[in-house]
Amino acid sequence: MTSLNIQLHYWNGAGAGKTFSHPVPLQRLRALLPPTAAILDYGCGYGRTCAELAQAGFTRVTGADPSEALIQRGLREHPGLDLRLASGPPLPFAPGSFDACLLLAVLTCVPTDAGAQALVRECARLLKPGGLLFVSDYPLQPDERNRARYEQYAAEFGCHGVFRSGEAVFRHYQPQHLDQLLHGFQPLWRQELSVRTLNGNAATIVQMGVRKKAEGE
Repeated sequence: MTSLNIQLHYWNGAGAGKTFSHPVPLQRLRALLPPTAAILDYGCGYGRTCAELAQAGFTRVTGADPSEALIQRGLREHPGLDLRLASGPPLPFAPGSFDACLLLAVLTCVPTDAGAQALVRECARLLKPGGLLFVSDYPLQPDERNRARYEQYAAEFGCHGVFRSGEAVFRHYQPQHLDQLLHGFQPLWRQELSVRTLNGNAATIVQMGVRKKAEGE
């Protein structure tokens, strides 16, 4: 992963104090996964999602994130969670180690096509056949503020939807691009929700559950 796709200067600095807001679809996860399912929260930040999963009764939850500041915050706020400092991909886990991988507002932090593709490939490697990949992220936003910054930074990054916000670079995705990234998986569900961004602005997100196909499918 390039420095643009990891941005440790931000996540070990101002980003380490942010509050993450994407909701965890616990009802859907409970319907698809047993309490003993091995779950990886990839880009776990300060462990908010891991803590919610543990409180919901999931007993084998692992979080991984490249930011030491966020991991340390998570261990302070949620003692006992399995939160690991790990850059990548690749992550230090064997192929097929997990029944589910979660990416909550992670692709938005990976501005390049190559970085996003590597991230999804790594999830596919880590999942067992039939395993669940859950993605929660930002499609292109229709409001004037976002349209203006897409246009402002299009020449710098050569991509519509990539923009600077403070010290960091983020990406909002064409909906069809998200579908292309996940084309090797079997779709299970898709929904749109309203959330607040890291800076407190209203935004629409898309949440998708997809399944890693078994061999021969």
